[in-house]
Amino acid sequence: MGRPRDAPAPLDLPRVDTHRFSVAPMMDWTDRHCRAFHRVLTRKARLYTEMVTTGAVLRGDRTRLLRFDACEHPVAVQLGGSDPAALAESARICAEMGYDEINLNVGCPSDRVQEGRFGACLMAEPRLVGDCVAAMKAAVGVPVTVKCRIGIDDQDPEAALDALADTVVAAGADALVVHARKAWLQGLSPRENRDVPPLDYGRVYRLKTRLPHVPVAINGGIGSIAEAAQHLAHVDGVMVGRAAYQEPWRLLAVDPLLFGVPAPAETAHEAAERFIPYMERELAGGERLYAMVRHMLGLFHGVPGARAYRRHLATEAVKAGAGVDVFRTALSLVRPEARSGAAA
Repeated sequence: MGRPRDAPAPLDLPRVDTHRFSVAPMMDWTDRHCRAFHRVLTRKARLYTEMVTTGAVLRGDRTRLLRFDACEHPVAVQLGGSDPAALAESARICAEMGYDEINLNVGCPSDRVQEGRFGACLMAEPRLVGDCVAAMKAAVGVPVTVKCRIGIDDQDPEAALDALADTVVAAGADALVVHARKAWLQGLSPRENRDVPPLDYGRVYRLKTRLPHVPVAINGGIGSIAEAAQHLAHVDGVMVGRAAYQEPWRLLAVDPLLFGVPAPAETAHEAAERFIPYMERELAGGERLYAMVRHMLGLFHGVPGARAYRRHLATEAVKAGAGVDVFRTALSLVRPEARSGAAA
């Protein structure tokens, strides 16, 4: 897939910022299979785990929860918690397992997260967040970052975001990722919190202007790699969530457009073929086919044969014993001239 004719040329910007583009941590979505698949679409994007709580890290099945493939680097783990000591120990464990970054969740608005006193509700406790960051920084040598909202409920986003940012930067945070929406903890569901509060990209731009030496990435409502490129005129990095997951072919534009290097595959079909050896290895280890291909249903979104491709995977890949032949048959249903994907 070449650069779309209507997309901007690759940006002439420094290539040292590892947060220039990342795929957001998303519960039930960005598991290890999803991340391994995304890596055949882009070598440069930073990938994030689903949020993992400190309780799960300290008392759960770490091998299952924190396992990742070497192909995923650079890969960050996102932790949920509010106890500095528990976060420090969890960060140490994750760093020893090889993660490239430890990210603290200060943005999730779910009821379960609020009951545990972490996620977005921590926007109201910047001093505690600073203590958490300082404890993690003292425990690990890899970067420690924070993902937050611009505010919660009736907070003034100007004051709330500045207070949190100043505190965590003073505590040693290496970068900030800001979802450019408030989170309403009272009155909106987690799903509604992804769309209903209005986006305020300007607020994130102002934070970057005020903190010129702190890496700041923006998140929220970014639907294409071309849009991501526009944000990079104002901030250091862009994090894309649902667009990257639901229409993963878009990631083929990341390396050429944002980093000035070729994508790992020229077409969506080639990327799918490159993922097959990973599938075969996981199937041999007892994994089910659908656990992997569920992340690939949007790979040919909007092109001839895409519906038949999705239907075949939805009906056949869920069956016991389904192998890569099922996936190859699904690929054959996509018309060859359409397999390159679509514009970024």
